[in-house]
Amino acid sequence: MTQPLPFLSALLGAERPLIMEVKARDAQGGNLLRGRAPGDLAAAYERSGAPCVSVVTGRWFGGSAAMLTEVTARIRVPVLLKDFVTRRDQIAAAASAGASAVLLTAALLPPESLHGLARECQEYGLTPFVEITRAEEAVGLPDPHRCVIAVNNKDITARERDAGDLDRSRVLLSAVRAAGTLCPVSASAVSSPEAAAGLLAEGYAALLVGTALLRAPSVEAWLREFDACRPRAVVPGTIPAPATASVPPSVPVPVGPVPAPPSTAVPTPTLAEPLLPAGPVAEAEGAPV
Repeated sequence: MTQPLPFLSALLGAERPLIMEVKARDAQGGNLLRGRAPGDLAAAYERSGAPCVSVVTGRWFGGSAAMLTEVTARIRVPVLLKDFVTRRDQIAAAASAGASAVLLTAALLPPESLHGLARECQEYGLTPFVEITRAEEAVGLPDPHRCVIAVNNKDITARERDAGDLDRSRVLLSAVRAAGTLCPVSASAVSSPEAAAGLLAEGYAALLVGTALLRAPSVEAWLREFDACRPRAVVPGTIPAPATASVPPSVPVPVGPVPAPPSTAVPTPTLAEPLLPAGPVAEAEGAPV
């Protein structure tokens, strides 16, 4: 099997698998940057341990291509470009600007176009970040183990002005996993640390969190609360050590040869396939609005 691409690898290896987002405005036009430069905000996310950062360049949310280049110049972690990508030249531009992943919105693309753009991303070494709202949109992706499939919890037809519905992620999780991705993501409307921790506990491998972090008085405090809501984390690639019972001093220890116990060999454990965002972003030429 081909090795996962850098963006996907970073998520799969993260102890705190949150894609933290840089976005200028919310769906109602509210200012989310509040005087902060996109590069400074991304750097703060990186310092806080973000395995990946998302940059919304689409006009729906006040974005621009300059935001992407500013962010990729400041941070070393993989960056997701979020825009309405409908053409191959947009993928080439994203790669040139230093992106590691590109949002592909299934609701805007016929299946053959979606699959062709996913292949184009993979040829450039970019992770296709395929956003769906219906189970059938996840089917048939090329090399799905090299794609992120993200459930958008908001309504793209309403330009994401709705409150969102996390039940969509819960309903679609099994379909997303069946499609073959190693990294199901729940994206948009993840508004609280408790909700974020719950989605990971239910089986998502990662989350995309945007507005909640951008509005938080303290990103560090939000993340501490998120960590406190999660069960004790197991470092990816390891399994918990079994408890070892101690022998009380009063118990006599046998002397002489001891018969070998029956074989207790256990097959080498394998990690379960990780299980889980991203909301839509700007306007592409010819995209329905």
